[in-house]
Amino acid sequence: MRLRSAEWFEGRDELGPQSRSVLRTLGWSREFFAGKPVIGIANSWSELNNCNLGLKLIADAVKRGIIAAGGVPLEFHTMSLGEELMKPSAMLYRNLLAMEIEETLRSYPLDGVVLLTGCDKITPAQLMGAASANLPAIQVCAGPKAAGRWKGQELGSGTDLWQYLDAYRTGKLSEKEWQEFEEDYSSGVGTCNTMGTASTMTVLSEALGMMLPGTATIPATNAQRLSAAELSGRRAVELVLRDLRPAQIMTRNAFENALRIYLASGGSTNAVIHLLAIAGRLCVPLTLDDFDVFSQSTPTLLNLQPSGTRLMHDFHAAGGVPALMKVLQEQLHLECITVTGQPLKATLETISLRDHDVIHSVQEPLYPLGSLAVLRGNLAPRGAILRVSTASPQLYNHCGPALVFHSYSDLIERIDDPELPVTAESVLVLRNAGAVGVPGLPEWGSIPIPKKLLMQGIKDIVRISDSRMSGTSSGTIILHISPEASIGGPLAFVQDGDLIELNVEARTLSLLITEEEWAQRRASWSPALPEHRRGYPRLYAEHVLQPDEGCDFDFLKPASEEDLPFILPIVGRS
Repeated sequence: MRLRSAEWFEGRDELGPQSRSVLRTLGWSREFFAGKPVIGIANSWSELNNCNLGLKLIADAVKRGIIAAGGVPLEFHTMSLGEELMKPSAMLYRNLLAMEIEETLRSYPLDGVVLLTGCDKITPAQLMGAASANLPAIQVCAGPKAAGRWKGQELGSGTDLWQYLDAYRTGKLSEKEWQEFEEDYSSGVGTCNTMGTASTMTVLSEALGMMLPGTATIPATNAQRLSAAELSGRRAVELVLRDLRPAQIMTRNAFENALRIYLASGGSTNAVIHLLAIAGRLCVPLTLDDFDVFSQSTPTLLNLQPSGTRLMHDFHAAGGVPALMKVLQEQLHLECITVTGQPLKATLETISLRDHDVIHSVQEPLYPLGSLAVLRGNLAPRGAILRVSTASPQLYNHCGPALVFHSYSDLIERIDDPELPVTAESVLVLRNAGAVGVPGLPEWGSIPIPKKLLMQGIKDIVRISDSRMSGTSSGTIILHISPEASIGGPLAFVQDGDLIELNVEARTLSLLITEEEWAQRRASWSPALPEHRRGYPRLYAEHVLQPDEGCDFDFLKPASEEDLPFILPIVGRS
C-alpha cells in the first residue's frame, strides 16, 4: 500500500528533501523513517488540567509501541479542556478541539493517530475530529485517579464534594473540617474516580471499539496504564497497515452497543450530547429517542457512584468494560469490529466475571431499567432528559409551582436567601443557561437545594433548566431542555407560580397554562442582545446546534453521506 505520508516524504522536486529534513532535525536517520507509517500522537497534556498530567509518560509509552511495530511517532500537543479551571465551561471549546484535531490530521503527513485523552470533553472532541478525518485512529486515556480518604471513608470525585458542600453550607462541617476535606479530596493525577463524564466517555469509547479492551478503567498510576499505551501504539501501526478506519468501527451497531453500556453503567447525562455529536459526524442515524427506547430494555447493572456506591478502581478490578459487556452480551452486536481488528465476540469469549457486587447480573440489577428518561411536552418540545437512577422516586410524578431564576448570577445571588419563597413542592427553574445563551452550555443545571430547605432536612426537589450538570451530580434534575430559552424556547415563558407537571412514567414535562396565555407570552418575548460581538464565542453562538442534535456546529455536521469524504490538502509549496 502507498502511505498517505509518502506524498510529503517521497515527493517530487524540493518537497521530498524539504520534508525529510524536518525529521532529520529530530536526530533521525533516513533509514529510520523511510517508507514507514507516520503515526501522530495527539497529546492533550497540560499543567492547566490535572486530569491529564499523566499523559507525558503515556505518550512516551505510545512512542515505544509505535517504533516497535515499525512506525514513526510524531507527538503534537492540542488544547486541553480542563473541567475545573476552564470557564464558563470546557463544553464551549469541545467543538474547537474537534476542529483542531480534524485540521491537524488533514494538513500534516500523518497516516494514523493515537488520541491521548483524559478530562470530560476531550474524549468526545477527539472522536468527533477523528471521525471527520477518518484516518486510522485509536484512543488512550489518562485513567481515573486514586481515591482520597477522609474520616476513614474513600472520597468519590464530585459526588462527595456536593455532599460535603451541603454539610458545610448548613454548618454541619466547620471551616477547619472543610479545609481538611479539600486537602484529602485532591488525591493525585487522573480523571474522576466516579462515573462522571470523563469515566463515562472513556468507557463509551471502549464500548464503541475505539480503545483496546479493558483499558478505559485502568487507574492512572497503575503500571498497566503504560503497558496499555505501548500496546495501543503498536496497534496504531497495524490499523494503518490494515487500513481500518473510524467509520468502519463506529457503525450504527457499535453505537447501539455503546448505548447499552451507557445505560447499564448509570453514566453521565453529558454523554447524550456527546454520542449524538460523534454519530452526527459519521451520518450514523442516532436520535434522542433512541436513548429512551434502549433505556426501557437495559437494566442498570454497575454499582458505581453516583448511581451506586463503588468507585472506578473497583470497576477495573471487577473486569472493567469487557466484564460489563459480557453480562449484557445477549443484547449486544457481537459482530462489531473494534480497534483490535477482531469482532467483539472474540474479546468477550475470554472474559470471566469477578465481582457481582460491582457488576450486577441482569437477573438482579441495581435498577430494573436503564438510567435515563427522555421527557417531552409543551415545556420541552424537542426533548429533555432525567437520570432516573439518581433521582428521587417520590418525585417521579410531581406537580408544583415554578420558582424562576433568570440567569446563573440570579441563581447564585438568591438561592440561599432566607426569604426565598420556596417549599418542598416548588419546581426550581433556571433559564438562559444553554448553548447559545451563555454561550457554552455550562454545568449549571444541578441547582443547589436552597439553604432554607436544607435546614429543614429536605435533600431533593424538582429542578429544571436548559443547562447541563456534572456527571457526578444527583437529584431530580431535568436537563437540556430544547429549544433553550435564549432562542425563544418555552422555558423563556415560565413565570413564578406557574404549575409544572412532571410524569416520568408518561415521559412528559408540561407547563399548565392555557393556549391563550402561551400565545400572549410568546408575542411579548424578545431575545436579549448577545454580549459577544466577536471571536470564537460569537462563532459558537451563531452556529451551535441544540442538545437534541449534539451541540455540534451546523457547518461541521454533514447533511448527507455526500458530505462525508475528507478532502485531502494539495501537497506542494507552502
